[in-house]
Amino acid sequence: MKPITIKALLLDIGGVLLTNGWDSASRRLAAEHFSIDFAEMNDRHRIIFDAYESGKMTLDEYLNLLVFCKERDFSMQEFKDFMFGQSQAYPETIALIKQLKQQYGLQVIAVNNEGRELNEYRVSKFDLKSFFDIFSSSCFVHTRKPDKDFYTIALDLAQVKADEVIYLDDRLVFIQAAQQLGITGIHHSTTENTRLAFAEYGLKV
Repeated sequence: MKPITIKALLLDIGGVLLTNGWDSASRRLAAEHFSIDFAEMNDRHRIIFDAYESGKMTLDEYLNLLVFCKERDFSMQEFKDFMFGQSQAYPETIALIKQLKQQYGLQVIAVNNEGRELNEYRVSKFDLKSFFDIFSSSCFVHTRKPDKDFYTIALDLAQVKADEVIYLDDRLVFIQAAQQLGITGIHHSTTENTRLAFAEYGLKV
């Protein structure tokens, strides 16, 4: 593969650098832990989550509609603590990105679908500011992947062209959506596979 000039990396966070913040598995665990009907909760989640991830609803508003629409024997803070506690880091992938950034002088831009409070918690908890330059997260730009505006906003914020970035995501459909805009994508599965994929574009570590 012919090397291309890369100035920036567009990075998903959940499923790449960290575990997913609030996916189906986490919701199922929460339902079991707090004795909530998972099917009912998940149906409500599907209806309202887009608004939360797009920054058009606060976490309290989301949880009031998701869980606290009826009397519970636990507090909202207890539920939030459980929710936030699902996040764990993938240290090897984080180390790879830090090495690429330092070695090649790359900008690193977050392109993740995530609600504000959860996003801010994860940024702080895992010190993501130490290597991300820009957070073009859905909660800040008020649109979500795979909307093409989501990707073009990230490019505009970084002041780079589509052919000057590599986009890393664990969901193939988002990679394919970005490719329609001329953005080169790597479908993340493991740290080693991602390392080899970067090397094909001349980014060897």
